[in-house]
Amino acid sequence: MEATLSRQGQATIPKAVRERLQIMPGDRFKFFFHPDGVIILPKIATARLKGMIPKPEQPVSLEGIDRAMEEGATERFRQGS
Repeated sequence: MEATLSRQGQATIPKAVRERLQIMPGDRFKFFFHPDGVIILPKIATARLKGMIPKPEQPVSLEGIDRAMEEGATERFRQGS
């Protein structure tokens, strides 16, 4: 997706992006420089995050979380990312 910068330095965020990020008029953003470009993240109030991630069917231990992170990092390393 792309957008065009206006003469006033404004760009319209495509509807699909607004819906995916659940952003609304007046929401604020942060910009981060990255070697491959710029990352734009909305600043979302903590209260709006509730319910975005489904609750697991059973509790997950800290060891299980650590194991999942290690497996994910190992997989990314193998893929060369």
